[in-house]
Amino acid sequence: MSTHAARLAALRDQLAANAVTGFVVPLTDEHMSEYVGGYAQRLAWLTGFGGSAGSAVVLADKAAMFTDGRYTLQVRAQVDGALYDYVAVPGTSTTAWLAAHAAAGDRIGYDPWLHTRGWVTATAAALDARGASLIALPANPVDAVWADRPAPSTARLEVHADEFAGETSLAKRDRIAAWLRDQPADAAVITALDSIAWLFNVRGRDVDHTPVPLAFALVHADASADLFVDAAKLGSEVRAHLGDAVRVRDRSAFPAALEALAGKTVVVDPTSAVAAVFGHLAGATLIEARDPCVVPKAVKNPTEIAGSKAAHIRDGAALTRFLHWFAGEAPKGALDELGVAAKLRQFRDATNQLEDLSFDTISAAGPNGALPHYRVDVASNRPLDRDSLYLVDSGGQYRDGTTDVTRTLAVGTPSAEMRDRFTRVLKGHIALGSAVFPEGTRGNQIDALARQFLWAVGLDYAHGTGHGVGSYLAVHEGPARIATAAGGYGAMGDEPLRAGMILSNEPGYYKPGAYGIRIENLVVVEPRDIAGAERPMLGFTALTLAPLDRTLIDVALLTPTEVAWVDAYHARVAAEIGPLLDDDARIWLGNATRPLENDR
Repeated sequence: MSTHAARLAALRDQLAANAVTGFVVPLTDEHMSEYVGGYAQRLAWLTGFGGSAGSAVVLADKAAMFTDGRYTLQVRAQVDGALYDYVAVPGTSTTAWLAAHAAAGDRIGYDPWLHTRGWVTATAAALDARGASLIALPANPVDAVWADRPAPSTARLEVHADEFAGETSLAKRDRIAAWLRDQPADAAVITALDSIAWLFNVRGRDVDHTPVPLAFALVHADASADLFVDAAKLGSEVRAHLGDAVRVRDRSAFPAALEALAGKTVVVDPTSAVAAVFGHLAGATLIEARDPCVVPKAVKNPTEIAGSKAAHIRDGAALTRFLHWFAGEAPKGALDELGVAAKLRQFRDATNQLEDLSFDTISAAGPNGALPHYRVDVASNRPLDRDSLYLVDSGGQYRDGTTDVTRTLAVGTPSAEMRDRFTRVLKGHIALGSAVFPEGTRGNQIDALARQFLWAVGLDYAHGTGHGVGSYLAVHEGPARIATAAGGYGAMGDEPLRAGMILSNEPGYYKPGAYGIRIENLVVVEPRDIAGAERPMLGFTALTLAPLDRTLIDVALLTPTEVAWVDAYHARVAAEIGPLLDDDARIWLGNATRPLENDR
C-alpha cells in the first residue's frame, strides 16, 4: 500500500470487517501527546499529513481532514483533496462534522485509548441524535492494515540529575501526596509523558525531540508510586534512583491496576486521561481535577531557570555562528532549505552538549515561509532565491534547558513591503516583551499587544503568540499560553501567568505564495518592582540571545522607545554572546548589533 488512496481503501475494508461504517483517526497517542512516537503516527501514515495537530474522519463514502489555521496551506500540500475534504477547526469539529454527515444506523468506531471521555460523551450524543452510534473498538483498525508499523521504542530511561532538576523526585511526590490528602484522595493517575518524566526526574528517548519515556503512573497519598514501564528499559542506575517507594510494573499491567482501585478515591485529569482510563476506573470514586504535576512543572525553580539561561547562551552562540555563516553564504545563491537546516544542526552539535533538536527545524524559503509549521523534505526542498525571505524556526534539547527560536532573514534586498511587515511584527514582539501586568493576568488578556500593529493595517496571523516550554522536556508545554480565546496550543489556555514560567513570544505574518515572517524569543516571567504599585506585578525577560536582521527593520516605523528596546537587546546579545565567538564571528556580530539609533 504505497499510496494514500490504497491505504484509505484498505482501512475501509477493515472497518467493514469490524462491522462499523466509519472511524475517527486523531493525531495523538494513549497519553494525549502532541508529538508521538513512530508507532502512533497513524494519521500521517493514512493521510500524509505531517503537522502536529489534526485528525481525520473516514466514512464509507467520504472522508475529511481537520486542521487549524496553522496548517491551512500545509494540509492542502500534503493531503489529497480527492480523498479528503479539508475542514477548518475550531469552526467545525469532528463531532459537528459527524453530526452533519453520519446517516441513521451508522456505527462510527473509535479507539478509546486515543480520545478523551469528554469527546466520547459529546460525539456519542451528537450521533445518537442522528440515529447513529459511537462504538468503542477493542483494537485500532489502522494498526490492522499498517503492515510495516514501527514497534514502540525500546530506548532506556535516563536519570535527570538533581543538579538540573533542582528538586528530588521524593520531594515532588511528597508535595503531590500532601495535596492528595487534602482532597482527600487515595491516588492520582498520571498519564501525560512529560508529567511522568518531571515527577520521577527521569528522561527518555521514546519520542523524537521530546525526552520522555513511554510510561503511566499512579501516585499514592503516602508518596509511594507505581511506574508502569517496560522493565527492560530500566538500568541499575535508574532503578537505584527510583528507590524502593516506586514500584516498577509492566506497562501492560496498567489497566488492571486501575481496576484494582475500585472502592478508592482517585484523582484523574479529564483533559489528559483517555476514555479507556475512565472505563477501567469504573469502580472508583473519581475526583476530576488537573494533573497535579502540570503547574509545578510549568513554574520553573531557580535551578531550572539558571539552567535555561545557560542553555540559551550556549544555543545563542551556536545560532549566531550560523547567522554569521549564513550572511556569507546566502548571497552566493547556492543554498537550499535542507542544506541550511543541516548546517544549523552542525553548529548546535559543535557545542558537544546537544542531546537532540527540540523539534524538526522549520527551514522555509520564500513561499514555504508562509506555512507556519512547514517541514522540509526532499520533495519540497527549495533554493534560497535572491531578494527573498528565509524563515528558520529551530531549537535544541540540552540537559539544562530547552530552546526554541525563530529568525527571519533577508536573502539579498528585501522589498519595502517585506520590511514594513517585518517591522510591524517586531513592534508587536517588543510590545509583548515589554509588557508589565498584574499577577493573575492570563495570556489571552495580553495577546492583542503583539497583534495591534498588524491589525492597524488589516493583517493578522492564525496561530498563538506564545506557548509554554519545558525544562529539558516538551517544547510545547501547558497550561499557560498567549493566544486569542480560540487560538494557541492545546486546550489549557485559561491559566494565569506565574513567575518562573517560560513561554515563547512569537508574532508573525504570512503572505500565501510569497513569504513568511516570524520573530520568536523565549521569555521567563519574573516579578517587577514598581514604585508605588498597589498589586504585585510581573513582566518578561528574554532568554533567547541572537541578533535580529537589521536589513529588515524600517527604523522610521519605530518609536524612540522601540529603537531603545532593540538597541538594548542587541547590546545584551553582543555582551553575552560575543565573548564565546571567534574573531571573525565577533566582528560580524558587532556590526549586526550596532545601534539602530545611528540609522535614524
